[in-house]
Amino acid sequence: MKENLIHRAIDVLDANFQEGGFTIPSKGLYPFQWKWDSGFIAIGLAHYNTDHAKKEIETLLNAQWDNGFIPHIVFHTDDDSYFPGHDFHRSDLHPLSSKKYKSTGMTQPPVTGFVLQDMLRIVEDKEDMLDFIKGQIDKVYDNHVYFYENRDPQNEGLVYIYHNWESGTDNSPVWDDIWDTMNPPEYTFERKDTTHVDASERPSKREYDHYLYIIDIAKQNNYDDAKIAELSPFLVQDPLFNAMLIKSNQALIELYEIIGGNDDKITYLKKNQERSIAAFNQKLWDAELGAYVHYDLRNNTPIRHVSSSSFSPLFAAIPSKERAEVLVNTMMERFGGDDKYLCASFDPTNDRFNPRKYWRGPVWINMNWMLYRGLKEYGYTDIAERVKNDSIELVERDGFFEYFDCRKDTGDETRKGYGGDNFSWSAALIIDLLKN
Repeated sequence: MKENLIHRAIDVLDANFQEGGFTIPSKGLYPFQWKWDSGFIAIGLAHYNTDHAKKEIETLLNAQWDNGFIPHIVFHTDDDSYFPGHDFHRSDLHPLSSKKYKSTGMTQPPVTGFVLQDMLRIVEDKEDMLDFIKGQIDKVYDNHVYFYENRDPQNEGLVYIYHNWESGTDNSPVWDDIWDTMNPPEYTFERKDTTHVDASERPSKREYDHYLYIIDIAKQNNYDDAKIAELSPFLVQDPLFNAMLIKSNQALIELYEIIGGNDDKITYLKKNQERSIAAFNQKLWDAELGAYVHYDLRNNTPIRHVSSSSFSPLFAAIPSKERAEVLVNTMMERFGGDDKYLCASFDPTNDRFNPRKYWRGPVWINMNWMLYRGLKEYGYTDIAERVKNDSIELVERDGFFEYFDCRKDTGDETRKGYGGDNFSWSAALIIDLLKN
């Protein structure tokens, strides 16, 4: 069973690997290279094809802008099957954007630091991988410097995202309160995603109006971070995004210590790491909810909802042991019922919960992979094993899909997963879970 699932996962990754040296998340639905997808994909590839794993990261980092920014989508091909494409995003408006690659002007969670460390963990030829890391690590460091210098207007150690797509959790109910403060124009456009998957599983047309409006504001200001911080109606400190930065900070510190001779970079990272963790625990912790929450910088208020992002700090060793216990109890009380798989992407006890709609409730393998690692690190081995086994069971029964219904009984006799099929990070991280 285990070997068969690994072979099936390898088939998915090999089929999605492109001539340009990158892996698409899913045929049809996602025809380009996505930032955090590529990171998770490289972890799976490292288990059986080191060359492809290295190429995945190298190709992503080649699209980095001159200011250290790494875009969330790199448009390697002129494929018009995805909206909004490069002609809408217009990355060329920023004076420091890549001249070689068309991309978006937004980013995604900064996973690349810990991905490099995981690749070193996985491969047998440590010397070869360390040589590769030496050639790439400064680009990742520059990306972290970009965040601290350009995305932290209050200089508190927490960086902002200016678009829900930057969070990775695109249509989470967490954003509903922000949409209520906005009234964007009605856009005329042709949706491409709903030609591949059921529209009921995707964000609505009106939600897309909000998404496009935020991009338009950024474009009108040539993707200038200071102007975005001043003008964007969406400006959020996201626990998932900041946890990934903190996890990757730590990975870079440890990798630089192995490489040697980078004392200035280590000092910079340690200084910011300390500030980030302190601010994270002070500002994003909601004692009443017993969870970390998002903070709306534009409206100067916490967004008091519990989501799978609330638990991501476990992966980055952010909470104290005592706080981790509170966090895990919150997760088990709200998300951990016997009738459910761990871990839903949004609070199942909330009336906004939808077990079939993208980030409004389904289980995502990447979030479970991080949760598994975090729970193990804090000594919650039984719950960690449940997360791992639930993930494997979902994929084994429902297929290598993008996301999964968290309910054990959905009433469907022929249930399957949702979103993109043969989804790359689901395949990649199942390989890592099974070989871990």
